[in-house]
Amino acid sequence: MVRKSAAQSNPSDASPSASKAAAAAEKAKRVIKKYPNRRLYDTTTSSYITLTEIKHLVMDGHTFMVKDAKSGEDLTRSILLQIILEEESAGAPMFTEPVLANIIRFYGHAMQGHMGAYLESNLQSLMMMQSKMGHESHNIMAQMQEQMQKQTAQFLSAFGLKP
Repeated sequence: MVRKSAAQSNPSDASPSASKAAAAAEKAKRVIKKYPNRRLYDTTTSSYITLTEIKHLVMDGHTFMVKDAKSGEDLTRSILLQIILEEESAGAPMFTEPVLANIIRFYGHAMQGHMGAYLESNLQSLMMMQSKMGHESHNIMAQMQEQMQKQTAQFLSAFGLKP
């Protein structure tokens, strides 16, 4: 038995433009295949690419998915983590040891499911502030850091944890 999505079973619920937009977004998603020899193949450009080139895709805001060429498994997260690991070991790390230790402590904790959304929300706020104020203002960054520290303290204290 084939299940239909809500949009398929009741066409009046989904607008045609929304369906077209979703289909266009799916088509626009770049697919990169990872082969057993650890090479990455960009199906859009029909060429092999490096992790540095994937980093540039991220920096340029492209949406993509990395799939195992053999199994079809989604490897996007592991590739992004690999890029972060390389950046962190390149000499100017973004994450301090205490930050990494605290992130590790959230694994297996009741708050694990909320931590990703919390971090994502704060990063989006930071990016919005950065785009509104430009890159030149150090004072804005200090204010944003202070605000994030307050939010973190409130977040942790709501669950009886010390910041």
